[in-house]
Amino acid sequence: MNVAVVTGGSSGIGAATARLLTERGWRCVLLARGTERLERVAGELGAEAEVCDVSDRQQVEAAAARVAERHPAVHLLVSNAGIPGGGRFLDLSPERIEEVISTNYLGSVWALRAFLPLLEAGAPSDVVNVASIAGVYSVGRSSGPYAASKHAQLAFSRGVAAELAPRGIRVHAVNPGPVRTDGFPQNRLKGTRLDRFVLPPERVAAAILRAVERGKPESYVFGAYRIAGLLQAALPGTLVRLHTRRRRGRRK
Repeated sequence: MNVAVVTGGSSGIGAATARLLTERGWRCVLLARGTERLERVAGELGAEAEVCDVSDRQQVEAAAARVAERHPAVHLLVSNAGIPGGGRFLDLSPERIEEVISTNYLGSVWALRAFLPLLEAGAPSDVVNVASIAGVYSVGRSSGPYAASKHAQLAFSRGVAAELAPRGIRVHAVNPGPVRTDGFPQNRLKGTRLDRFVLPPERVAAAILRAVERGKPESYVFGAYRIAGLLQAALPGTLVRLHTRRRRGRRK
């Protein structure tokens, strides 16, 4: 039986991904910080639960060691655990900035390092890092430490893919737009015209499995979001000037 480890597996994208994997016959190991909800979701799916804060490297290593006692190999690692930034750079405390970077970026790094021996044992195997459109576009409301953490996560995915390919491990980055997830600001869009652009977690889960099945190194949910990244790369100064003028206009 194929074994999948899903971080942030107690809610949102992680829980939806675990549910879809379970339906496909995978054995899932769910990692999350909150015990009660984690155990409830794991119980519903017949999955295994490991209480773990991915921002803490020692906790991740301990969780991986426990999983290794039960499973000789892991065939899929979905690094999905993440927290919202809660504001722009000037709005946030240093402590919150550290928490965002440690969870969203370093959480993926520590998970891959800790589970690497099991992924090598399960090769050919896959790693999916759930990044964000904020990882390719960071102007205006999408800027700040959250975007920086997702830029780092995406760069990490791209860089490590070449390192792990010779070991039989494929690395994928999935970049969704706004997703209806607990604690994230897009929930404030309910009842507005923009609410139709907020994705259900199940759609992102389907994209994760599609990336693995088709061997896609990088994918976007929606595909049109790729254009935002191209604009950022081609016209960074222009976008900053347009946003600056827009903000000045609002203050008048």
